[in-house]
Amino acid sequence: MHRLQGLARRLRPAPVSARVAFTDENGPKGGVDTRCTLTVEVPRRPAFHVQQLAETHRLAFDAAFAGLEQLSVRDRETTRALRRRPKKYYVAKRLLESDGGPGMGP
Repeated sequence: MHRLQGLARRLRPAPVSARVAFTDENGPKGGVDTRCTLTVEVPRRPAFHVQQLAETHRLAFDAAFAGLEQLSVRDRETTRALRRRPKKYYVAKRLLESDGGPGMGP
């Protein structure tokens, strides 16, 4: 719970909801059959969704949480890269403004 709250504080915009679900894939047979599903919904963006299988609930949650952190870091880097590279029309407008605009010859 505390780990999810810490991750939620780092996400922008703040998440609306988070769901954690555990399922037993094989029933009483045992083995690597515990599936942990984490879904975090963020406004104006697709939900972050991660699933992992492990032998115990704790291991499955830890693996899924690591994947969720990786997704959030990738999303943050993508957002930062898009802010650094302005769209071509914005750049063209700035270039025209720095030249004095159209019709403002030498």
